[in-house]
Amino acid sequence: MILSRRALIAATALALPTTLALGTPARADSKLTERAIGKAEAPVTVMEFFSLTCPHCAAFSRDTLPQVIEQLVNTGKLRYVFRDFPLDQVALTAAVVARSLPPERYEPFVSALLASQNRWAFARGVNTTEELAKMSGLAGLSRKAFDTTIADTSLRDAILADQEDAEKTLKIDSTPTFIFNGPNAKDRRAPGELSYNEFAKLVSEATGT
Repeated sequence: MILSRRALIAATALALPTTLALGTPARADSKLTERAIGKAEAPVTVMEFFSLTCPHCAAFSRDTLPQVIEQLVNTGKLRYVFRDFPLDQVALTAAVVARSLPPERYEPFVSALLASQNRWAFARGVNTTEELAKMSGLAGLSRKAFDTTIADTSLRDAILADQEDAEKTLKIDSTPTFIFNGPNAKDRRAPGELSYNEFAKLVSEATGT
């Protein structure tokens, strides 16, 4: 069952103040720094608000994101920022684990989780914690480190605080939602599972080309 953000917050400790949200720059804790791919000077930046248990996010990651990375990120046209927006406790735990890996392993691990969503998140009778432990082990996180990670309530609270801030300031209410910023666009949103052509058109419009 999908839980609301309020239910998630009630199920965990109180969220950190908004000034400590993940979306703010220059965090001392590397787990809370921005997770992004692409050149900082790229003319367009897109933020994807996603949940690791969202089937539409998984489909976008599988069908569209590889082409986005190849044709837009790797060519210097786009900077791609990942923003956690967990829809349930399972997604929240997975987000905590992903952010506990070294930053360079974040995107590959998130892609692997989305690609195998049916196995670790939705399979009948599956123990999601044990499945996450196995996958994080393959990514280099020991079982001891994994257990410490999922008990890190401060990281959970920070993710929830950032989610709450995105809801209030950017009106995010579904996943995936994309926000484009460029010379010709500011906070232009596009919800849903975009095709590559739809995504590329929005990038082009954001640059004014």
